[in-house]
Amino acid sequence: MLRIAVQSKGRLFDDTMNLLAEADIKVSATKRTLLVQSSNFPLEVLYLRDDDIPQSVASGVADIGVVGENEFVERGEDADVVSRLGFSKCRLSLAIPKEIDYKGVEWFNGKKIATSYPGILKHFLDEKGIQAEIHVITGSVEISPGIGLADGIFDIVSSGSTLVSNNLREVEVVMWRILDEMLFRFKAVKDAEDKKYVRMNAPKARLQEIINVLPGLKSPTIIPLADDEWCSVHTVLDQKQFWEIIGKLKEMGAQGILVTPIEKMIL
Repeated sequence: MLRIAVQSKGRLFDDTMNLLAEADIKVSATKRTLLVQSSNFPLEVLYLRDDDIPQSVASGVADIGVVGENEFVERGEDADVVSRLGFSKCRLSLAIPKEIDYKGVEWFNGKKIATSYPGILKHFLDEKGIQAEIHVITGSVEISPGIGLADGIFDIVSSGSTLVSNNLREVEVVMWRILDEMLFRFKAVKDAEDKKYVRMNAPKARLQEIINVLPGLKSPTIIPLADDEWCSVHTVLDQKQFWEIIGKLKEMGAQGILVTPIEKMIL
């Protein structure tokens, strides 16, 4: 039985339940209790607050969860993103009163910012070298500047209508910058793990045989040499298969085999 943690109310609830329905997984959503079992699929839905979902997955209470990426990053729990579902898209942004003449992120130096996401905001401010006071609020963040509680806010923005109704304007989109860059860098490092960049000189007469034993990411790079009977072959090999494949290459006449570790790899 697979247990999935789902937001009990809010912007993700409807989208998640619709997705389950489209997948022909029947789950009662009319009289919700904490835990509901599907009537036609080995799955049970655990209804939780959105900020409790990352911990429930990390601790093993749930096998998988559907939650906004903002909550996942802010909580910092030991869990992995396995898929981005593409619905309920929003962003985390800095916003200030619309009448202020904003020249850049340096404006926030010495200012007070209200937010429900202090971890993500601190990371952004530290990266930019901005010294600002973070005021943590769990309720309606957008009213803070209007009542004199903060100079600006850092909050979720979807359509932007809430900002407009509170006389605010969006000046910096933070979540997309940090998260996209972080995931891009993490992936480049992870993709390079246990990989070796291999270059060799190969006789053209046996080139196809050599190519056939190379399990590279794509077709290997072939570069002609001054000697018309030889060429240079470049590829990427997995460490687990490395010595077995190198042995076969030598038997096929490959020479001058040069092996280089890969630090990062962009696929």
